[in-house]
Amino acid sequence: MVVYFKKENGTLQRLTAPEKGCWINLYGPFSSDESQKLSEHLSIDIEFITDSLDIDERARYESDEGKDLIVLKTPVENNGISDSEALFITIPIGIVRTPEYIITISPYKNNVLEILMNNPPKGLNPEDQDGFILTLFEKNVEAFSFYLRIINNKRYAFEKALYNSLRNEDLTNLLNIQKSLIYFVTNLRTNDLLLMKIQRSNFLKIQDEERLDYLRDIIVDNGQALEMSEMYSNILNGTMDTFASIISNNLNQVMKRLTSVTIVLMIPTLIASFYGMNVKLPIEDNPYAFVWVLGFSVMVATLFTMYFVRKNWF
Repeated sequence: MVVYFKKENGTLQRLTAPEKGCWINLYGPFSSDESQKLSEHLSIDIEFITDSLDIDERARYESDEGKDLIVLKTPVENNGISDSEALFITIPIGIVRTPEYIITISPYKNNVLEILMNNPPKGLNPEDQDGFILTLFEKNVEAFSFYLRIINNKRYAFEKALYNSLRNEDLTNLLNIQKSLIYFVTNLRTNDLLLMKIQRSNFLKIQDEERLDYLRDIIVDNGQALEMSEMYSNILNGTMDTFASIISNNLNQVMKRLTSVTIVLMIPTLIASFYGMNVKLPIEDNPYAFVWVLGFSVMVATLFTMYFVRKNWF
């Protein structure tokens, strides 16, 4: 899907064809032929498009013949995008800056670009390319923070369910949350490195001090999101280890109880097996032999049961 936007009369308007100073948004996936046609139509390197459509592409920036590419990682819900069972993953957003256009490329729909298209912030203007890119950076950090809150709420709900049931399904849900946090920690860290490199090299060629402060604030917010994701990941790792210990301890308790029951039941069985032998046995001629044997079996079994109860084996 290819759409064009330009600010007219104070609002972002959709165009039917690209114009100078407009914003072009490309949603993949595209075939090789489609990517080639878009590359020729927009006069950009085809690798700018293919790299931005690769969900495993790392965050980075580069320039080629006066055109700049910034690849940023953004969070999305994993609705069949990846074979991973993680609830949330990250995909790239490619930002291409040319003298004529600002172009965004992403393999799938995501919250960051959808917000910019459907509910653009006041003052968003594609002709102001530096401001547009900084706004996109800010919205991307907000998207990570938004999904982190969702992940934390889901983590709490799954943990609460586990306290009561210890079902395999709840453990699997926690594992999928853990996978999501690994995606977030890894890619927030790469985004953080990208933003700091852009700041140090002044890749965006920003001269306004106010905008440089804006970029520094975005870097701080991204760092906070990274710390939050690392904290949630550490908490979840500790929780998984704790539940693994609880499950192992519960299994030990069950095995101990079963062993105790087996020993208690074995005593009457052992006595009965002796008196089932076809040999001369004590009190076999006594008319109350059966009662004596039964009573003795019950008494011994009761003594062992009381001993196991005192040892908390039952």
